[in-house]
Amino acid sequence: MKRKLAENFRKVQGRIEEACARAGRDPSEITLVAVTKAVGIDVVRHLVDSGVRDLGESRVQELTKRAAMVSEFLSRRRREAESGNLQHPNWHMIGHLQRNKVKALLPWVRLIHSVDSLRLVEEIDAQARKLNRSVEVLMEINAGIEDQKYGIPVAAAAHLAEQMESLPGLRLTGLMAMAPLDVNADRIHGCFARIAELFEEMRREVVRRDDFCVLSMGMSNDFETAIECGSTMVRIGTALMEGVE
Repeated sequence: MKRKLAENFRKVQGRIEEACARAGRDPSEITLVAVTKAVGIDVVRHLVDSGVRDLGESRVQELTKRAAMVSEFLSRRRREAESGNLQHPNWHMIGHLQRNKVKALLPWVRLIHSVDSLRLVEEIDAQARKLNRSVEVLMEINAGIEDQKYGIPVAAAAHLAEQMESLPGLRLTGLMAMAPLDVNADRIHGCFARIAELFEEMRREVVRRDDFCVLSMGMSNDFETAIECGSTMVRIGTALMEGVE
């Protein structure tokens, strides 16, 4: 398992570097989020032990359970090793988030990728203020190429961002989008290019903060195209976990 994971990571990192070379970008600009929903907790522990710092889950129940288990694992390791150098991972909520799950999620999550309504924004703000913190979030955008269940229409993104800027319990730090599946490469490229264009427009005209800097686009089947279009964060599961038991 360890050998296969290391091999998969090398291959994915190589593909990231090649995509960056084609786009004239520095690979250090890209954050790799390892999506762990398809593997067991032993694999997650090994990832953390190997220095992987960004982990993604699409369901609140799985994220909170795994985050708690990893926290206990690291606390035990720290006690046994008498070392303070072990770092807790950054947990990313990458799936659709229901308002009634926000309270359970916030103590564990580092970044929420899937904010897609004002009602969800208001719930995150209310629960975050109870914890006396500000939660970093990304706005999920529906690129409009196909009907999608979730995501803000491109035309509504700026208005929602302006509403979010007045709320102290959260901080909008970027955008997230998914390309439609089973379409040709030109349409995927067009989807990502449009979101990247919106991202730059919002940086200039709506959210004028240096920390509005995250563009989360790209999964195992399309992350190279996303990087070439400007993505700064890719969410990779299948390509990293292939062959891992």
